[in-house]
Amino acid sequence: MNNLAELPALYPAMPEIVLAAGAMVLILMGAFRGNQSTGAVSGFAVMLLIAAGVVVALMPAETQTTFGGSFVLDPYAKFFKLLALIGSAVAIVMSGEFLSSPDRARFEYPVLIVLATTGMLMLISAGDLIALYLGLELMSLSLYVVAAIDRDKLKSTEAGLKYFVLGALSSGMLLYGASLVYGSTGSVTFAGIAQGAAAGGVGLTFGLVFLLAGLCFKISAVPFHMWTPDVYEGAPTPITAFFAAAPKVAAMAVFVRLATTAFPTVVPQWQQIVVFVSIASMALGSFAAIGQTNIKRLMAYSSIGHMGFALIGLAAGTAEGVQGVLIYMAIYVAMTLGTFACIIAMKREEGPVENISDLAGLARTKPGVAFLLGMMMFSLAGVPPLAGFFAKFYVFLAAVNAGLYALAVIGVVTSVVGAYYYLAIVKVMYFDEPAPALSPMRGELGVVLTVTGLFVLLFFVWPAPLVDAASAAAKSLF
Repeated sequence: MNNLAELPALYPAMPEIVLAAGAMVLILMGAFRGNQSTGAVSGFAVMLLIAAGVVVALMPAETQTTFGGSFVLDPYAKFFKLLALIGSAVAIVMSGEFLSSPDRARFEYPVLIVLATTGMLMLISAGDLIALYLGLELMSLSLYVVAAIDRDKLKSTEAGLKYFVLGALSSGMLLYGASLVYGSTGSVTFAGIAQGAAAGGVGLTFGLVFLLAGLCFKISAVPFHMWTPDVYEGAPTPITAFFAAAPKVAAMAVFVRLATTAFPTVVPQWQQIVVFVSIASMALGSFAAIGQTNIKRLMAYSSIGHMGFALIGLAAGTAEGVQGVLIYMAIYVAMTLGTFACIIAMKREEGPVENISDLAGLARTKPGVAFLLGMMMFSLAGVPPLAGFFAKFYVFLAAVNAGLYALAVIGVVTSVVGAYYYLAIVKVMYFDEPAPALSPMRGELGVVLTVTGLFVLLFFVWPAPLVDAASAAAKSLF
């Protein structure tokens, strides 16, 4: 028998193969040249992620499966893969200054981000529970190390340890749920689970709860959000920016895929869970952020709230709802990266500053940055005609059309509460007495802020490309 004929089709997994092979080359490059190669390794890592993005974009539009159904490449996977790759590449670009100081130059940092991204792409394409766990662990193990990479800072080490301990707990819950689901349905593939789940049963319900609990941890939804504020505050700011964008995208992608393709016959069961988690996340994100003085902690609670809003789309359980989630995540990534470009640029001669009061009077010292950060805040609050308004509009619309009126009303009310702390930052920048001026913003941060700022400001002029792509991606799941 010819062995080549038995090899699975590797073409659908090409982006993952490109990243994995590239990461090995970068590790060797760093091993031979030491930490002085950090800049070069970072540059190559960004080029690798762009190359993987090009490969994803050139993949054919029809659905392909390989590895015996464990790996699915469809328009849905392509949409989320491009988002994750953009988030990771921009995070490495924004880390230039962090890695430029000699005591923090570590070539492993960009390599770990590339490996984490490989895990994310695997996770997004998972077609069964084993592939899901493989992708999740490859992503998580890299993230644990990245969170604690600034070893000489107590807070960074603490952030890494907290994330690791709670992450291990969530992985255990996820595996426990997977074993219960396998025991109840006799299958690990999503298609097989969908057939076996029609019979229902207590084991299946428990398995579903544990599976979703493990994934809620990864998107930092209430009640599994405990790690988020501490890790966001403790990890170095460029790493926080990475945490807030790319891993959230991958986890949300697999959350939606698991619910819609593996459990389409038990929608009422998981709909209850998603509705509860969504309401709890929106409420906590809106109320807990009001008292924050540290802007990174505020962004942590903000991201918990935003994951709650995105889950409204999933709760609807329709193609329209999934389209809303896709649009929400794309706009969320842009708003988050733009906001973190400003937060990374918050530094004075003595070092970085993180308090909201340090932005006082920014409109007088740096009017351009203040305007764009103000637009980001208005967009995060969901003020029309900015992109953030449309993100919320599409998920609320899906919820109303699915008959979830109470959920949509609660969503609108919590957005109003959340608007308070976003607008408080605008008030500090424009109306408070100026604090000492911040250092000039670096070029790459300025570019990230400008591009995301223009996207948020001008999205309403031509929303069709994103909306159409999201619609095609959502339909491929149903």
